[in-house]
Amino acid sequence: MSNRKYFGTDGIRGKVGEAPITPDFVLKLGWAAGKVLARQGSRKVLIGKDTRISGYMLESALEAGLAAAGLSAAFTGPMPTPAIAYLTRTFRAEAGIVISASHNPFDDNGIKFFSAEGTKLPDEVEEAIELEMEKPITCVESAELGRASRIVDAAGRYIEFCKGTFPSELSLNGLKIVVDCANGATYHIAPNVLRELGANVIAIGVQPDGMNINKDCGATDLRLLQHRVLEEKADLGLAYDGDGDRIMMVDHLGHKVDGDQILYIIAREGLRQGQLRGGVVGTLMSNMGLELALKQLGIPFTRAKVGDRYVLEKMQEKGWRLGAENSGHVILLDKTTTGDGIVASLQVLTAIVRNHMTLHDLCSGMKMLPQILVNVRFAGEHDPLENESVKAVTAEAEKTLAGRGRVLLRKSGTEPLIRVMVEGEDEAQVSALAHKIADAVKAV
Repeated sequence: MSNRKYFGTDGIRGKVGEAPITPDFVLKLGWAAGKVLARQGSRKVLIGKDTRISGYMLESALEAGLAAAGLSAAFTGPMPTPAIAYLTRTFRAEAGIVISASHNPFDDNGIKFFSAEGTKLPDEVEEAIELEMEKPITCVESAELGRASRIVDAAGRYIEFCKGTFPSELSLNGLKIVVDCANGATYHIAPNVLRELGANVIAIGVQPDGMNINKDCGATDLRLLQHRVLEEKADLGLAYDGDGDRIMMVDHLGHKVDGDQILYIIAREGLRQGQLRGGVVGTLMSNMGLELALKQLGIPFTRAKVGDRYVLEKMQEKGWRLGAENSGHVILLDKTTTGDGIVASLQVLTAIVRNHMTLHDLCSGMKMLPQILVNVRFAGEHDPLENESVKAVTAEAEKTLAGRGRVLLRKSGTEPLIRVMVEGEDEAQVSALAHKIADAVKAV
């Protein structure tokens, strides 16, 4: 990775009102991005957002900066991140900008960019934007200033796109589905997609108030969904995160179905239909059970670093079409250019309908190994992962597992956390080892 000052693995993110998520910074970011992107042609940029209250302030700031650089902004209102990637392509825009902090709490926000092709901006473009940020802001001649407009049918366009990824000969008739939209950007999209395909939909987390996004709901907290699935005797539950690029599921028994299991179902169905090109990309966090189950099917599997951009890079490097993180980012390159929660859930629903099987039964070919994840907050400059005592405890744990499990320590890309993950066959042993390593990290 380059030594970029502002851009992280997933755009620029932070607490609203603190650098860099301040109106003046975002104004300048809009201007700098405008200067870099204006070299390309259509002079139009799409701006979408999730349902955070700070989205109004930040989209205004971005729009002012873009206009000063001579680019016009087209607003979509609240839209899932993958929808902006799609619409940027169909409108032939210079770029798409999403104002979202994904699965984070409401008082965080972030800015991420998509290229004209609907992919994450190349590193060199992000670096060029950072370079412009160092210069004083200027303004083009009045006649050259950008304008602002609203795309009124953005939701309808994206709903049709999603439906188009579901086989036209199948329908969801007879399926009762609880959908949790996390009070986020899918609230007016996902329930409509599923209803229009024939499902009986019970929608929760569809009353965003600007502050309840991801709060006790959605892909990061499945308890509400699990409760409702059982209460409604539904066939399954779907949970999206605040910006709609993640999907987690719940089967009819209330069991969680995560990104690894979703990846397994989609890969196996692709194999059955003769549509799987190459293998599958997971991450360092992907459950060993996924690796073993894919091996049994003869499907090649490789691991990327954690972060959907690394999964995508590895997929492109290998020429494969399917990859995912266990957190529910699923990338289907034969359908779209980026992780898309709604599109991924439709592929699992396709397998359910086509095989007349429950979600629970579709998961049964894969045995998840016990995996314990402990998050440890850290502050300061020193790196706990370089500490000798942490290294010693980690080595000891690996010796204990004797090749029948894995230990992984890594820094979160989005929060000041060290993630300690231990995986193995015996849950009690795995838990004890994970907490022992976490204690060593805390001691530092």
